[in-house]
Amino acid sequence: MRTNHQPILLRLLTLPALILALTACSSDGTPPESAQGKSEKPNIILIMTDDQGYGDLGAHGNPNINTPHIDALHDESIRFTNFHVATTCAPTRSGLMSGVNCNRAGAWHTVVGRSFLGSRFSTLPELLGDAGYTSGIFGKWHLGDNYPFRPQDRGFDEVLIHGGGGVGQTPDAWNNDYFDDTYFHNGEQVKYEGYCTDVWFDAAKAFIKEKVDKKEPFLAYISTNAPHGPFHVDEKYSAPYRDNQNIPNPNFYGMITNIDDNVGALRESLKIWGADDNTVIIFMTDNGTSAGASFGKGQQVVKGYNAGMRGKKGSEYEGGHRVPFLIRFPDRDGLKPGSYDELTTYTDILPTLLELAGGKPAKEYPLDGTSLMPLLTTGKQEELEDRIVVVDTQRKDLPVKGKNSCVMQGHWRLINGKELYNLKADPSQRENVMAGNEGFASTLQNAYEAWWNSMEEDFKITHRMIIGRELRKTDLLTSHDWHTEKDPPWNQGQIRAGKVDNGWWALEVAKAGQYAIQLFRYPPELALPFSATVPPGEAVPGGEAYAAGVPIIPVFAKMKVGVQEFEDKLGAEDLSVAFNAYLEAGAIDLQTWITDVDGVERGAYYVVVERFE
Repeated sequence: MRTNHQPILLRLLTLPALILALTACSSDGTPPESAQGKSEKPNIILIMTDDQGYGDLGAHGNPNINTPHIDALHDESIRFTNFHVATTCAPTRSGLMSGVNCNRAGAWHTVVGRSFLGSRFSTLPELLGDAGYTSGIFGKWHLGDNYPFRPQDRGFDEVLIHGGGGVGQTPDAWNNDYFDDTYFHNGEQVKYEGYCTDVWFDAAKAFIKEKVDKKEPFLAYISTNAPHGPFHVDEKYSAPYRDNQNIPNPNFYGMITNIDDNVGALRESLKIWGADDNTVIIFMTDNGTSAGASFGKGQQVVKGYNAGMRGKKGSEYEGGHRVPFLIRFPDRDGLKPGSYDELTTYTDILPTLLELAGGKPAKEYPLDGTSLMPLLTTGKQEELEDRIVVVDTQRKDLPVKGKNSCVMQGHWRLINGKELYNLKADPSQRENVMAGNEGFASTLQNAYEAWWNSMEEDFKITHRMIIGRELRKTDLLTSHDWHTEKDPPWNQGQIRAGKVDNGWWALEVAKAGQYAIQLFRYPPELALPFSATVPPGEAVPGGEAYAAGVPIIPVFAKMKVGVQEFEDKLGAEDLSVAFNAYLEAGAIDLQTWITDVDGVERGAYYVVVERFE
């Protein structure tokens, strides 16, 4: 059930009344025929890459990278040159899907159970579904691997994804390494041949072709894990960059060039299928660059290219959150290529696409974003003129006020309440001009205070994975989602290394009953004991293979679920240890402890919870 949250206190952050324009909706929410030029709804392809920054495109002035197809899309698109997302992966995705700020949505981190998009928020595919659209996701989801947070729970009709926040992370299929991997197709593990990015685009093209043939409007969300690390890519893509001494990471650029090839092939397919003239294409990225440049003192570039910006992924400075945002409209829509410098943000995408497609936002809560269609159709939008937008980087179990914050208005930036920059005069944010501008800085700080206060009730909500449902009585939990103040074992390399850490899972029991809770070190399907070393992985083009596992010799296991505590002896050759508990319906926390022969305690990295009659 969705519940209301506090209304946004800033006028500039509320959703304005949708302006009747070229694509204005009729009273039943359907775009009038005259607004579209054709009676059928426009198709939507949204491409979002992972960790590719604003400067990691040739069209943005990068002299070192080869991206001809995305550059061509750039030239044919409406470009937003002052567009901002969150500073890391899951937060951006939560705002994109919900239209509300990531902190409000509940996804202010990438792990620790704080990467889940709160189930009380309606999502883009759900709302487009109400408008007659079929939606597919191909690649990275990173908003939860358990019910009710999976993409198939949030409105997607076709799902092909890896687990967790990247290929090779703890919730992903074991030994995935970007090549010939096993992915989750509509909830089931399926083996695929080929490089991950190619797999995502090929599956998306098959989905698109089917919908085009049936004349059904669709959303195809192609969300690549590349060029996120590990930086694995075929040598043919990385080799052209190896001799350039100004490129910090040739593999990173090679991964982007592979994406570019796929964008070109997709666009050619659209033309062949006759779908090009009724398909909106969006290209964006989820945060600043992770490896397109090297940074020194003050987060300033010392090698590579970052479009003159300070900071990278995770930073509150401009390079952490200003990203490409391109929208290519079919010519018939009358929206011509050009650039807009208005301050825009990732939460604007949902209301913009809903207005374009004739959908409606949910009524239960206000959005933090606003539709940009008035700007696109009239060339101006009053709501954007004095708009204030806040981004921050939390990466904590609970948000901390003032942490790594950036308050933006136009080209002004207030950093952490202490530094003020005018990007028009100082795009690299080298000169703090707080002195002499204290009054203006105070106005921005007051806006931050109001923004923060509007979300304090949301911070109190713990988004819980639901176990023991009637339709799925068995659930797999992974250490990726432990609540802890430290980063948990979120990738398979750490599982192999036996990382020492622990945390608790936030759960909700769907149905009271007797439950078997089974603790594992390795994924249950491997049927390996805690002491298993597991062999090293196969060699990977452009990267290092998985290392062999480190043995853990356990002697004792303990579990606490709610107020109940259980313990048992555990041997080196045991595959797991199981406890039976009667669980009442409702919220409950679960934590485990595995003590080894040296007295070192770890949590169980994988836990299977099964309800039985």
